[in-house]
Amino acid sequence: MEEPKQGYTEEIESWMKKLFDSLSEKDQRRYAAVEAKKLGNGGQQYICKILGCDPKIVRRGTKELQREISANERIRQPGGGRKKIIDTTENMVLPNVS
Repeated sequence: MEEPKQGYTEEIESWMKKLFDSLSEKDQRRYAAVEAKKLGNGGQQYICKILGCDPKIVRRGTKELQREISANERIRQPGGGRKKIIDTTENMVLPNVS
């Protein structure tokens, strides 16, 4: 594959990498796919080089975006995360709300 005719400046590439590293895996795939699509021919190879990711990540992100996965899709499984204090504390007295 060939490199796109116009790339990003080193500063922008650095920001892109920082953003990519801060995203969840799902969001990383989608971000890489969108950036590669914007650049057209050779974009996937260029983006993989900048972000340090495998081309499979871009392809999977593209497939996910084409399927239009809902923005409301959960990243964590139900029940994941911190438990409510009311569920973890015994003999908790709740205020009387009238």
